[in-house]
Amino acid sequence: MASIYKTIRSEDIASTRTVLHESIPLTGTIVSGTYTDLNIKTYGHGMFESVYDYPYLSSSANHIFDLTVGIATGSTLYSTISNQKLKKRNIYDQMAQVLMGYDKNGNINRFDTDGDLFTTTTDKMNEVVFVTLSRLLVKDEIQKGTFTLELGANSAYATPFSSRITVKDVGADSDYRVNSPTGEYGILYVSNSQGTPLFGGVFDPNYSGNGKERAVGLLFYQAGVVALTSSIFKGTAESGYLSSSVDWQHAGENITASFTGSNINVSADALRHRFYNLSFNNSVELNSTIYFCHLGANEFNYSSNPTYLSGSQIKVKNQSTDDPVSYLTTIGLYSSDNQLMATAKLSEAIKKTPATSLTFRVRLDY
Repeated sequence: MASIYKTIRSEDIASTRTVLHESIPLTGTIVSGTYTDLNIKTYGHGMFESVYDYPYLSSSANHIFDLTVGIATGSTLYSTISNQKLKKRNIYDQMAQVLMGYDKNGNINRFDTDGDLFTTTTDKMNEVVFVTLSRLLVKDEIQKGTFTLELGANSAYATPFSSRITVKDVGADSDYRVNSPTGEYGILYVSNSQGTPLFGGVFDPNYSGNGKERAVGLLFYQAGVVALTSSIFKGTAESGYLSSSVDWQHAGENITASFTGSNINVSADALRHRFYNLSFNNSVELNSTIYFCHLGANEFNYSSNPTYLSGSQIKVKNQSTDDPVSYLTTIGLYSSDNQLMATAKLSEAIKKTPATSLTFRVRLDY
């Protein structure tokens, strides 16, 4: 009887890489009030809050993202902070050192709206809102050019969605940065999606209609982190988009007052209240090794299965003129010392006789 092992030649082994994408839509109602904030988890340290897709005490709840804010020591607001000053600074520094790294002198690089860390100094993001997306949603990374965040832009806290702005990583599929320790990141741009045009009724004169009206943040694709400059919520063409008297949070404070006088959870709640929609495609990198298993006409026509025995004898033929027959159900992949490493089950038993030659394609994903 032939051996049950057969060496697979190197030319019959191929490696492939496939990237799969899944659309992730997060409706704002989940974030801003469907469950009356029962899906919002706060912590004693007060440094961030977590958003779940269901009341977080439920066993079926899934973590969606975290929200927090940070302020750089170089900010003009830093000296006026009266609430959680050190925590806001520490959050900014921690996020910056992880996502932006250090310069040649060992200083932490600040977030920069165009990703040019050294030749421009006037476009630093010193007051930043962070949205850290769950790995459950991001998987291996966010697909470039698919991110959309729609925010309520009306000045009244009670009715934020009558005007809206849209933040996108426009053109990032071909224009992104690689100077981050965590991988690749794109520039986030803002434009109107509904309501009164920005800048008090007129669009930015430099706006070209390509969706890149103004850079307002960064999106780190592998890390799954959104960093938005707080100036998106201020009032002039130079500093942002919403009215300077906007009721950023329920106490009637604008974004500046909220960053300096409110704690982090209050600022995070104010941002949540303006979430209208968030969507993106995630990416999963699937690496595969494909083995082509060739069975010649005179191979594997017998079975080592105990059911192949009759009266303690191997039952090969009923008549001397019959061809031996076996039925293939499983393919095993073995190591060089014949240790079973993986098995592949066939959907149905395949008949094998000396009159047939078969090739099976076995794919091992990892």
